[in-house]
Amino acid sequence: MAEDRVSIRLAHRQDYQFDVGFASGAPALLVDEPPPLGTAAGPSPVELLLAAVGNCLGASLLFALRKFKLSLQPASLEATASLGRVEGRLRVVAIAVTIRLDQAVAEPPQHLDRVLDQFEGFCTVTQSVAAGIKVEVTVLDADGRRLK
Repeated sequence: MAEDRVSIRLAHRQDYQFDVGFASGAPALLVDEPPPLGTAAGPSPVELLLAAVGNCLGASLLFALRKFKLSLQPASLEATASLGRVEGRLRVVAIAVTIRLDQAVAEPPQHLDRVLDQFEGFCTVTQSVAAGIKVEVTVLDADGRRLK
């Protein structure tokens, strides 16, 4: 079935730069390695991984909030990768994601605890990545109050 597969194509441009083409028709994306290998002309593979995890979590949280008709929504997300050596090779060893909601939450609305307990489980990318890399998710309200 076509919906069970997602494909992209990469074409080498120069040095460590590649153009990424998307079967969905999304605009092409230039990717590059950071110095000293590349010139950071585009996002690095680690940055793309963080973007995928962050976007998936943001979309999953938004879907869950809307499902329960809550007026909250993610205002911003920050994802940080911790790099370390595993068997002598550089690896992403952990990812921390902080989601900031668009409103202060002095009194949590009904179902918010349920949303915050469940939304990560519906995130295809994050759950796949978390099978091999520790992913920690924090949710803050607009005033910086920790909700999860």
